[in-house]
Amino acid sequence: MLAGILPWYPLLVDRLGLSPWHFGLVVACFAAGSLLSSALPAALIARFGAHRVVIGGTALLGLAAAATAWSVNGLMMAICLLLLGCCDAIVDVAQNVVGIAVQERLKRTILSSMHALWSLGGLLSGAAATLAATSGVDMRLWLAVVAVIAVAVTVLGRRLIGDAASARRVADSDPVVRDRDGASVTGRSKRAVLSAALPLAIVATCGAAVEDIANNWAGLAAAQLADVPAASAGIAFSIVIGSQCLGRFSGDLLVTRFGAGRIGRIGGALIALGGIGAAFAQEPVVLLLGMGALGFGSATLVPGALGAAAQLPGIGRAGGVTLVNWLMRVGYLGTSPLVGIIAAEAGLRWGIGLLVLVGVLATVFAHRLDPVRTAES
Repeated sequence: MLAGILPWYPLLVDRLGLSPWHFGLVVACFAAGSLLSSALPAALIARFGAHRVVIGGTALLGLAAAATAWSVNGLMMAICLLLLGCCDAIVDVAQNVVGIAVQERLKRTILSSMHALWSLGGLLSGAAATLAATSGVDMRLWLAVVAVIAVAVTVLGRRLIGDAASARRVADSDPVVRDRDGASVTGRSKRAVLSAALPLAIVATCGAAVEDIANNWAGLAAAQLADVPAASAGIAFSIVIGSQCLGRFSGDLLVTRFGAGRIGRIGGALIALGGIGAAFAQEPVVLLLGMGALGFGSATLVPGALGAAAQLPGIGRAGGVTLVNWLMRVGYLGTSPLVGIIAAEAGLRWGIGLLVLVGVLATVFAHRLDPVRTAES
C-alpha cells in the first residue's frame, strides 16, 4: 500500500501546493508514526491476538492510505501518513509474529520467503501505480481498490494458515519465562533485555539501511558515478530490490542448510563488497553488479533478526519482535540524511561508501542471529 502511494506524490505536491520544505516535513510523518507506535504492537497482540491485529491493522492501513488521496491540505496529508506509519509498524510486527509461529510449527525456516513476498509486493504495486498514474487513473479510486485488495488477500492468508498458528500460539507476549528447572523467572532487567536485543537491531538496521539507501540514492549514484542516462537510472534501484527478492526466496534454504549466522556474515561481506563496487564504479556494469551484491547480501538480515528476536528471553515473542523492529526503525531513520551530509562534504562516492561500514557491522554482529546464541545471551 505504501508503494502504491509513492508514484502519486508529485501529483499531490502539485495539487496541494506544497513547497519542497513542506513536503519533506509531510513525508517525514510516516517515519514519525512508525516510531510513535513504540510498545503498541506487543500490547495489542497481547489483548487481541496477532491474527486479529494483522487483519484489523491492515484494514486501518488501507483506510489511511486511501484517505491520503483525499487530502485537501498538507496538514491532512501529514496526519494520514502519520497514521499510515503507525499502522504499518503495528501490522509489521503482528505479521512477523504470525510467521514465526507458523515457522515453529513447521520446524523449517519461512521468514525469508515471507519477506521476499513483501519485496515482490512493493515492486508490483509501485509499477502498477506508476502505470495507473501515467494513464490518468483517478488516484482516489486506485488507492481504494488497492486497500480492498490488500484486506481481501490478508483475510485469505488467515484462512490458508488455518490451525498452523493458533491464536494461542501467536499471542505469546507474556513477559514471564521459565528457567531450565521450570521455575518462573521475571528478574530480567530492562538493561539485560536491551543488551540482548541491540545486536539483533544492529543487524536488522544494516539490512534496512541498504533498502533505504537504494530507495533514495541508487538512481542518483547510477547517473552521477557511472554515467547511466538519467532516464534509465531507476534500473539501479530495481536491481537492488530484485536481487534482494531473489535472495530472500533462496534464503530459507540457505539458512536451513548453513545457519542464519553464517549466511548473515556472508551477506554482510557482500554488502561491503557491493558498497565498494558502487562507490568506485566508473562504468554502468560495475555499479549494477555492486547493486546486485547489495540486494542479495541484505536479503536475510531483517527476517533473520526478527526471527531471533522472538526467542529473546524475558519479554515473549511479540515483545521481542516489537523491540527489535522499533530499534531498527530508529536506527535507519538517519541513514539517508547521513549519506547526504557525507556527500555534501566529500562527494557522493564517499556517501555511498557508507555501505561498506554497513556491511562490516552486519558481518561483526551476524553471529547473534543463531538461535542458540540468542537464547543464551
